[in-house]
Amino acid sequence: MSGIRRAFVDLSIGQLHIATCGDPAAPPVLLLHQSPRSWLEYREVMPLLGRRLRVIAMDTPGFGDSAPLREPASIEAWAAVVVELLDALAIPRVHVVGHHTGGVIAVHLGAAHASRVASLVLSSTPYTNEQFRRDRRERPPIDAVAPSADGSHLAALWQRRQGFYPAGRPELLEAFVRDALKATGDVEGGHRAVASYRMEDHLGRIVQPTLLIRAPDDPFASPHAEELQRQLPQAQRVDIPGGMVPLPDQLPQAFAQAVLSFLAQPT
Repeated sequence: MSGIRRAFVDLSIGQLHIATCGDPAAPPVLLLHQSPRSWLEYREVMPLLGRRLRVIAMDTPGFGDSAPLREPASIEAWAAVVVELLDALAIPRVHVVGHHTGGVIAVHLGAAHASRVASLVLSSTPYTNEQFRRDRRERPPIDAVAPSADGSHLAALWQRRQGFYPAGRPELLEAFVRDALKATGDVEGGHRAVASYRMEDHLGRIVQPTLLIRAPDDPFASPHAEELQRQLPQAQRVDIPGGMVPLPDQLPQAFAQAVLSFLAQPT
């Protein structure tokens, strides 16, 4: 974790946990993780981005070491906490990078708080329209497993995610399970928030430069990239070969390079 510093910021929800690195005078970039992960999803990416940027990775409320919301989890409420964090850090505008759930939060930030967002990087971000919401209502929970006296539920959680992770990388699954167990009270809260978000009402308001990062071997998010590109005609797209659900900590060099190359382009 070269050069990474961790801190808590007092906000209306309580304490929000962040990790930072890079030159405080450099352009700021905010990293938003998937559910039910934490800032650790970007642990290997942060020092790479920190060579050119001021990097802030936050734990979404209710995950990692951040206090939970005082209301049901929603994309809108999480985006409001991000704006509160930017105010607390005296950051007027920021580049926003979001992966999976973090990408959906980034969409709402770009649409509803446009003056605070310089650009968007949407990694493995689903398009949450009515069809998406209907499909999610008909599917079983993604990560919720009933506790068992012999601990077999931990193996069940591992096995439920195994097909979405690269073979021979058990450390990535272990990081996922650790974060899932740490989620405050409701490991499914992030998934429900995504499933209820009306993205189709907001995408038309996004005018910022946008990069779509697609992990081709991510069966959940990869099919959404083309529709997002149709909805965001200004968006560029980069495919990272071999990428799966844990893209930022699976292929940190490729992920960081995609972000840096995009942000280096003239606006």
